[in-house]
Amino acid sequence: MKIGIIVAMDKELSLLMPLLENPVHSTVNGFTFHCGTIGSSSIIAMKCGIGKVNAAVGTMTLIDRFSPELIINTGVAGGTGGNAGVLDIVVGTRVAYHDVWCGPGTEWGDAAGCPRYFHTSDRINNLPCLHEGDTVKHGLVCSGDIFVSDPEVVARIRNLYPDVDAVDMESAAIAQVCYLREVPFACMRVISDTPGADDNIAQYQNFWEEAPQHTFDMLRQIIHELD
Repeated sequence: MKIGIIVAMDKELSLLMPLLENPVHSTVNGFTFHCGTIGSSSIIAMKCGIGKVNAAVGTMTLIDRFSPELIINTGVAGGTGGNAGVLDIVVGTRVAYHDVWCGPGTEWGDAAGCPRYFHTSDRINNLPCLHEGDTVKHGLVCSGDIFVSDPEVVARIRNLYPDVDAVDMESAAIAQVCYLREVPFACMRVISDTPGADDNIAQYQNFWEEAPQHTFDMLRQIIHELD
């Protein structure tokens, strides 16, 4: 199976690269792609950059150049004070925008011509490895072009989406491109901090010191179960 894996930041890529066997590197449209294997699957890993535009352009480039059969977005996300805590893994069964509104007659989160919620791959979400232990949660991930650290912003997002479990800056844009190009999409994010908590910036900074490698090793389990 040919699988694209997208992260947003160098710190995330450094956790992903040790999983990749025999990587070969190429650059297309300013993005560096790392092509190798995990098990019997062909992997194309990339860092898209932070934010929705970077995520969308990177995803489109990956699809046009490499024609993956599946795209997985992974990395870190902020918690919302709800179901998922720091170091929990949130499997995004649905993904939505928290900063998109196209005017009267539309719902908040509707990108023109697209549904309010982008549904991810049931095939991935139902894998046994994603239903083991109490640190893996399944739920809604919301995206927008802001690093969420203000409790008032968290409250606004939760007012729009009461069941939101994680917030990030890329997942919905990646999901939208995959929806438009009919490529199956999966989302798996590790909670790095709780926006609005008194120490949320310290949580985020310390996360990179404390993040266990097994959170990204979950990718290896997913891919081996797909073999």
